[in-house]
Amino acid sequence: QVPLVESGGGLVQAGGSLRLSCAASGSIFSIDAMGWYRQAPGKQRELVATITSGGSTNYADSVKGRFTISRDNAKNTVYLQMNSLKPEDTAVYYCNADAYLWGTVVPGDYWGQGTQVTVSS
Repeated sequence: QVPLVESGGGLVQAGGSLRLSCAASGSIFSIDAMGWYRQAPGKQRELVATITSGGSTNYADSVKGRFTISRDNAKNTVYLQMNSLKPEDTAVYYCNADAYLWGTVVPGDYWGQGTQVTVSS
């Protein structure tokens, strides 16, 4: 198992900023892609941003130019800097990692428990 511990969620006014962090632990050999997803009430979970081990990034159109994903490979940690937040960004944000454990040749798909982000208008 790879526990993913998220932090940094909270309540912020529209136009404000938050920074999410997600640290992976356990018997990790390496981590391929890491990412953030979100799920608003009554909606399906959707991709927010992903980043490969080499630093290539991908963003949902709705967050391009406002959110920045980054990672620290030495710490097995991924970050999401969220600026110019809008009420429609309100959701539970989940961290995801494709990780190889020691002794495995197929990566596992791991998820954090989620952190609430609420943007008031």
